[in-house]
Amino acid sequence: MGVRSVRQDPTVWAIPLYFGAMAAERRWYRRHPGARAEGGEYEPRDTRTSLDMGTLSLLAPFVLPPLLKPFVPGRGRFGRVLLGVTATAAVATTVADRYVARRAAVEEAGDGTDGLRRAHAVQRVAGPVAIGGTALAAATWLSSRTTAEAMFAKRLLPDLGNGLGALAVAMVGWDFLYYWSHRLQHEHRYLWSIHVVHHSSEHYNLSTALRQPVAESVGTMMPYGILGLLGIRPDLILKARGLNLIWQFWIHTEVVRSLGVGEEFLSTPSAHRVHHGANAPYLDRNHGGILITWDRLFGTFEREVHQPVYGLTTNITTFNRFTVATHEFRAMFADVARATTWRDRVRHLVGAPGWRPVMAEPVLTTAS
Repeated sequence: MGVRSVRQDPTVWAIPLYFGAMAAERRWYRRHPGARAEGGEYEPRDTRTSLDMGTLSLLAPFVLPPLLKPFVPGRGRFGRVLLGVTATAAVATTVADRYVARRAAVEEAGDGTDGLRRAHAVQRVAGPVAIGGTALAAATWLSSRTTAEAMFAKRLLPDLGNGLGALAVAMVGWDFLYYWSHRLQHEHRYLWSIHVVHHSSEHYNLSTALRQPVAESVGTMMPYGILGLLGIRPDLILKARGLNLIWQFWIHTEVVRSLGVGEEFLSTPSAHRVHHGANAPYLDRNHGGILITWDRLFGTFEREVHQPVYGLTTNITTFNRFTVATHEFRAMFADVARATTWRDRVRHLVGAPGWRPVMAEPVLTTAS
C-alpha cells in the first residue's frame, strides 16, 4: 500500500501497547517461574533481534518503494532497462542450457572442456538474473496497479461509506485475503524467503510478533487494495489491516493457554503456537489472522496437542540481522544458480520450500 499515514495506521499508535504488554508478560514469567513453557522465555539477544527486525520493517516501506519506483515496468524510467536485462539474461541462459545439453549427449566430458565451463558460468550468473528480474518486474508491476486508491476509483460496487457495517466488511475481507496470503507465503519459496524472518526465532513470546519481514516490497504479495473494488474506502482498508495485525500481536504468547469456545472460530494463542511449531504435524497449519474459520474451511486447521518446538525445521542459529533477513533469499538463488533447466529454476522460485529436483538414477550396466 506504499508509505502509510502514521496518523491513520493503528499499528503505529499501538506501539506503546506492544511494549507495555511485553513488560507485563516478562513480569508474569518472573512471578510464575514454574509455569514458563519451553521457548516462552525472553532471551536478550533474541528479543533485541526481534525488536530490530520490527523497527526495520517499519522503515522499509519508506525506503524500498521509492528505490524500486523507477524500475516499475510501464511506469518507471528504468522499467524497460529491467525488462531488457531480464530478457537478455534469459536468452543467454537458454543458449547455455542447450549447449550443455548437446555436449552432454555426445560425450562424457562433464566440466572438462573450456566451452562447458563457460556455459556453466553463464548458467550460474544469467539464470539468477533472469529469474530475479522477472520476479522483481512482476512484484513492482502488481503493487503499482493494485493500490487501494486505484482499486476504489474503479470500484464495482457502491461506496460503502465509513460506518461500522463497512468496517465489518473490510475486516472480514482483509482477514480472508490474509489467510490466503499467509498460506501462499508458506507454500511458495519466493514468498517464504520473505516471510521466514517471522519464523526464525526459537522463542515464542510477544516480542516474536514484532520480528517482521523487511523485503515485502520485492515480493508478489497479496494485493489487498482489491478490496476497494467492493466499495471499501482506502482508509478503512488501512484500518482493517492495522486491527488485524494488532490482534495477531497478542496471540504470540505462552501465557494464555486457551480461550475456551473461542478456540472454535478465532485465531488464538493456542492456534498460533501450532503455526509457529516446527513439529511435523504442525507445519504449514493455522494461517488465519483473526478467524481460524478459514483454516477449518480450507483444510489447514490443526489443534494444539503437544508442546510446539519453535523455530525452523533447520534453524539458522544466529542473531545477525542481515542473515535473519536474507538467509533464505541467498539459499534460493544459490539453488537457482546451480540449476541447469528452466523447469528447475522456476520450481526453486515458486515451488514449495525445500523442493529439490529428482535426480536421475544411474544406469547400471552388466559386463558381458
